[in-house]
Amino acid sequence: MFDEKIEQMLSRYELLTIHDHENALKEIMQEIVLLGLWRSKFYEKAVLYGGTALRILYKLDRFSEDLDFSLIQPETDFDIKKYLGAVKAELELWGFEVLTQEKNKQNKSTIDSAFIKANTLIHLLKIDSNLKTHKNAVMKIKLEIDQDPATGFTSDLKYHLHPIPFSIKTMTLTSLFAGKMHALLCRTIRTHIKGRDWYDLIWFVKNRVPCDLHYLNNKMVQTGHIAPSEMLTREKLVQLISRKIKEIDFSLAKSDVEPFLKNPGQRDELSLWSDAFFSDYLVQEIGVLTK
Repeated sequence: MFDEKIEQMLSRYELLTIHDHENALKEIMQEIVLLGLWRSKFYEKAVLYGGTALRILYKLDRFSEDLDFSLIQPETDFDIKKYLGAVKAELELWGFEVLTQEKNKQNKSTIDSAFIKANTLIHLLKIDSNLKTHKNAVMKIKLEIDQDPATGFTSDLKYHLHPIPFSIKTMTLTSLFAGKMHALLCRTIRTHIKGRDWYDLIWFVKNRVPCDLHYLNNKMVQTGHIAPSEMLTREKLVQLISRKIKEIDFSLAKSDVEPFLKNPGQRDELSLWSDAFFSDYLVQEIGVLTK
C-alpha cells in the first residue's frame, strides 16, 4: 500500500473518473521524482522548467506530462543514468512499483532522456478496488535534460511541501515565459499542435509575467531561428507571434489541451480560442508585458 502521505496528497484532488485518478497519480509521482532528484543533489547541476514547473511550483491550472530540465552550465557528457537509481528508490519508498529506462539517442542530440514507467492498474487498485482500467495500461513520465542550454536564463530556489518539505531549483517566471515563447515560435508544426503551449501563453499573460527578451534571443540564435547579428526586439517578437498564430488550427490545439484540464469550466474557456482572440487581444498584451 501507499504511504499515508500519498493518501493525503490524493485528497487534494477531486477524483471522479479514472482519468482524474490517473492524472493525480502521475502528478504525485512527478513530485516524488523531484524529491528523489533533490536528495541526489541533482539541482546543483540543473533547473526545472516547462509545463510541470508551472504546474507544481507556480499553480498552473492544467496537468503536465513530462519533466523538463536544463543544465546550469553546458556538459555534453552529462548522464541522467546516475540519478535514476535515486529516483527509483524514492518512488519505491512511497509505494510505487516502477521501471526506469534511459532513452538511446538515435542521432546526435544535446537532450538526454529517460522514462519512468508504472503499471496503471496496480496503482489505481491501491486507491480503490472498484476502479477499472486496461490491465496493461502504463503510466509514463519522461525526463528530458538539455545538456547545452542557451545562456541568459535566471533561476530561483522554490520550496515544496509534498510529500515532505524539500527545495527545487527552477527558472524564474520571466525565463519560463521566454522558453515557452521559444516553443511557440520555433516548434515544427506537423499534424500535432501543442495546444498546451497556447494555454500556457494565456496563463503568462493573465498573470502579467514579462517575457525575457534577452534569454529568448539567445535561445533563438542557438537554434538558428534568428541570426547572431540580429537583435530580437519587442516589435519583432509581436510580428513573429502574429505570424505564427495564422499558421495554427485552433480546433486541433483545443483537442490537444482538453485532456489536461481539470473541470468543465476550463473547457468552456476554449470556446474563445480563435485567430481573432490571439491576434487581436493576446498579442497586444504580450507587447505591453515584454521587457
